[in-house]
Amino acid sequence: MKTIIVACGAGIATSTLICDRVKQLLENHGIAAQIIQCTVADIAGHAGRADLIVTSMKLENKYEKPLVTAISFLTGIGREQTEQEILAYLT
Repeated sequence: MKTIIVACGAGIATSTLICDRVKQLLENHGIAAQIIQCTVADIAGHAGRADLIVTSMKLENKYEKPLVTAISFLTGIGREQTEQEILAYLT
């Protein structure tokens, strides 16, 4: 099972929306994953066990994990490309 971190500034509204979109994407493609929803500040505490980090913003810190910025899940612009990027890291 994969582990995905979904993070935003406050770890509430934006990450919840992105988390829902990621869950639906995974379900549609039969991918089992644990999703950790948190703030950007909390990523470091979870990154060691993650397979992918999905955020709503660019990060200042660098992690040794793939990172997808999923602002398209909020705007709708480029959503398919973001979905394909996430799937590429998980399959």
